[in-house]
Order: sequence, then structure tokens, then C-alpha cells
Amino acid sequence: MYIATVPNRRSPPAILLRESFRDKGKVRNRTLTNLSSWPAEKVEALRQLLKGNIAATGPWLPQAFDIVRSLPHGHVAAVLGTIRQIGLDGLLDRKSSRARQCALAMITSRILQPESKLATARALAAETRRSTLGEELDLADIDEDDLYAAMDWLLPRQPQLEAALAKRHLSEGTLVLYDVTSTYFEGHSCPLAQYGHSRDERKSNPQIVFGLLCNGEGCPVAVEVFEGNTADPKTVATQLTKLRQRFALRRLVLIGDRGMLTEKRIEQELRPIEGLDWITALRAPQIQKLVTDGTVQLSLFDQRDLAEVTHPDYPGERLVVCRNPLLAEERKRKREELLGAAEKKLSVIVAATRRQRQPLKEASKINFRIGRELGPLKVAKYFHWEMGPEGLSVERDEKRIGLDAALDGVYVLRTSVKPEQASADQTVLAYKRLAGIERAFRSFKSVDLHVRPIHHRSADRVKAHVLICTLAYYVEWHMRRKLAPLLFDDEHPGQRHGSAVSPAQRSASAVRKACTKRAADNSPIQSFQDWLKDLATVVRNRVQPKLKSVPAFDITTRRTEAQQRALDLLGVSV
Repeated sequence: MYIATVPNRRSPPAILLRESFRDKGKVRNRTLTNLSSWPAEKVEALRQLLKGNIAATGPWLPQAFDIVRSLPHGHVAAVLGTIRQIGLDGLLDRKSSRARQCALAMITSRILQPESKLATARALAAETRRSTLGEELDLADIDEDDLYAAMDWLLPRQPQLEAALAKRHLSEGTLVLYDVTSTYFEGHSCPLAQYGHSRDERKSNPQIVFGLLCNGEGCPVAVEVFEGNTADPKTVATQLTKLRQRFALRRLVLIGDRGMLTEKRIEQELRPIEGLDWITALRAPQIQKLVTDGTVQLSLFDQRDLAEVTHPDYPGERLVVCRNPLLAEERKRKREELLGAAEKKLSVIVAATRRQRQPLKEASKINFRIGRELGPLKVAKYFHWEMGPEGLSVERDEKRIGLDAALDGVYVLRTSVKPEQASADQTVLAYKRLAGIERAFRSFKSVDLHVRPIHHRSADRVKAHVLICTLAYYVEWHMRRKLAPLLFDDEHPGQRHGSAVSPAQRSASAVRKACTKRAADNSPIQSFQDWLKDLATVVRNRVQPKLKSVPAFDITTRRTEAQQRALDLLGVSV
């Protein structure tokens, strides 16, 4: 929008308020109104205003214009711009439609302000919108039914969408990270909601389980939702089918934790598949057996903190034995704290068996109380107890404690990957990449996306909700990588000095950012969520001139240097 002065032969020049726009690739102009009747100083003030020079507009400006509405815009532009850059809108559907726009709105809202579908619809509608998201996606007239219809439209597209993401981020011989988590469900009408193991300390609520497939860098590729009582190993077969058939990967290395890739799962489902290798860890009883057989000895760690061994129970596989001194100290500390807490609880039971009035004597009741107190602490194996004439006596099982203490900090990885493909150090580093999925689950649940609580009644709606959260994390993953110079995140993660078992050292730039709260170019360092809040202060203002012949126009807040730096890193414009 600009002011043009058009010569008018012998008459005074015409002062016109004009707007430029593109039509089929050509720049065209149209006249909005004639300002020829305005005083010269008033025209000049408007010209300066349109140029962004507020100071030169004169004292009459507040009386000449009304700000009709102000909507946060910068954070919307950042997320939508990233979505269009990575082509997620095209992956949902090549053609723009109302359903696609609603799906994009839900994905963006999940990053900006996770809310229920009703609250999201209100934030998008013209009358009650709280940002420019509804305006940018042309969703003026919208309600929650439109969002539910978009969820029903999105779910059938999940297979082709995940196949497209796999084509982008997975290749032959690639590392594939897989892990599952659970979250609680509000209500009882959904068939997926079943009582099972709660990872959120909400045992009173039914659960749902979902598994996330990521590439070696932690980029999400696919998600699957299961009933809440599904055991972790039972989810592996579905993912193998997806990787081999839908994604057409002939060679890959599947990485999962010891609770996922169990002995039975490996023998029945992984080993028979040609081209499929795995990296996982052994459980404590399996490690104890290796020690008993003499395969694992503490002398292995005299020179290094890892060693590679073989064992007849694992034919064709390599075992990488690791010992982390820091982990050993932490386990020792935690064990002592748990033993102390257990002894304190047991002392109450001992006192109950030795009191003068109505002492506790029945063995069944005593065992019940001991199990109730020690069960959550998981240290019952470290105690002996016996009922005698004077009452209950309890003592520590020092031999069992000593056996476990000898293995503090020791863990064993098992892999079918050949040595020429990955050394022992590379195998350990590959397994440690599972921490990327753990970070994703924290983002899903509590940090950013807030997948819980879930209220949807149908199984398909629950699956669509989890898919939307996964796509939102996919967008956030790309944004975090681009914004890394302005975040506390390490731009060069995994820097190490020495063995792969030792904890990774933060890079010098990450340490400097944490200390100074400043980037190399002196820009402020903030968390990802704080940057979204900062960009939200870039506002689109709807301005209505008091002169009725002049139409309303939009002015966007001038960006600070830090905000412009963030937008430049994202490669988007407001």
C-alpha cells in the first residue's frame, strides 16, 4: 500500500491511495481511494505511516485512525512457513481443500497452544479468533464439527503419508529407532482404552499405548496406536510389517530397548527375516548368567570401559559389555536410599508384631503388609524375614546385595550387526540414540504438544489425534534444527572424548550459550517455547481511518533484531 501523486494537466495533481498485488505472475496496481481533498501535512503523515515511520506522522494521528483488532501473527507465520517449506501440506493432499486446511490448523495449534477441538475451533473462528491462524488458512466460519470431519479425512491418509515420510528419511541399511509409551484416557467408551501399565502414574485411568518409529536422528516417521493392555513386545510385529511391506525396506537395523526386543521376539519375529539386524540390551538375569558362566568378568574393565564377547546362547550375535562408573555410583546411591526407606517401613511392621496389645501374628497378614510396603520399592529380594517367639525379625541379604552391587553400572548390548558394519563403539552410540525417542515422548506428553488427556470416544478419533500430535512433532523437529543457534540445544550433539560409554560432552558453543544466554552474534538464547511466545508479540493490526472513504488496512509490528534473526533462520517471512 502506497500513496501515488498523479499529474493532472493544468489541475492540481491527484493524490491516490494505491495497493500493489500480483495477478498471474504480473504486478498490478489498484486505486483504493482519492486523497486529493486531504491537507498536504495529513497526506505526508499517512505516507510516513505506510513507510513505518510512526514518529513523523504528527500529533493528530491517534485521532485519525482506530485500531480495530490486533492479532498475534509472528508465531503463526513461523510454524505455517515451516510446514510449507518442508512440504507437509503437499504430503497431506496435493490439492488445497477445507479438510486439509483444518488439518493444518490442528497441527499448527498443537504446537502453538494445545487445546481441545472445541477451544481450537473458537480460536480459529472469525468472531473469537486469538491469532491470525484462522485468517491465514481462510477458516473464518468454522466449528468443532469441521475439525472432527478433518480428523476423519486425515486418518485414511496415514499409510500414504507415512510412506512418503519414510521415503524422505529412511533408506536401505538405515537405523530405525522404535519405542512405545502409554498415556491415560478420560472415559470408558473407547475400545482402545484398557487398563494396563501406566507410565504416567495414573493407574486409576484406562490407558492407550502408541509406538513411534524414528530414523537414526530421531525424526518421527510413523506412529501406531494399540490397546492400553498391549505389552511392549506385542507391538513389534506390526512395525516390522510396516517397515518391510509398506516402506519396502529390505535391509535395516532395528534398535529397541530390552523390554521391547526380548529373547522370544528376536527368535520368533526378527531372526527369520533376511536383511533385518537389531541392537538391544540384555535383562539383569541374562547378565547375571553371563557372570556365572565366566563370560563377563570385572577384569574386562581394567583397561577399557567396554569389551566385546560371545556366548553360545546368542549364536551369530555380538555382545558388547559396558561399564559406566557414573551409572554405577548412581545405582549404588539409589539402592542405599531404597534400602533405608524399606527398613523404615519394615520397622513399623516389626513393632506391630512385638506390641503388648493385640500383636500382629498371622503369617498371611504379615506377608501381605510386607509385600504392600516393599512392592513399590522393588527391594523385597534384598531382605530375609522370619517370625520368631519375640516377633518378626528382618535382616538384609548381604550376599544378594553384593552380587547386584558388583554389576552396578554394567550393561550388555546384543546385536546381530557384523563387526565390519559397526564397531563396538558405534554399536553403543547407535543404542544411545534411543534417547531421541525419549525426548519425543516428553515433548508429546508434557513439554509442548500435550497429547494427554484424551477424551475421544471412537478408536479412529484417538488414532487421528495421536497422528496429529506426531505430525506436529515432525514440524517442531525441523524447527528446532533450524533454530538450534538460538536455543539452549547443542548444535553439535554427541561430542565425545574417548569411549562411547562415557557421557557425551556438550560442545564449547553450547556451554558458552548456557553461561552467557547469548548466541555467537549476541542474539538472546531462549527455549523453543519462549521463542514462540516472543514471536507472538509480532502482531497484525487492523487499522480503520476515521475518514470513511479510506478503507481499512493492515500493519504488522516491526520485528526486533532478535525476532528477525529467528525468522531468518527458519527461512520464513511475516
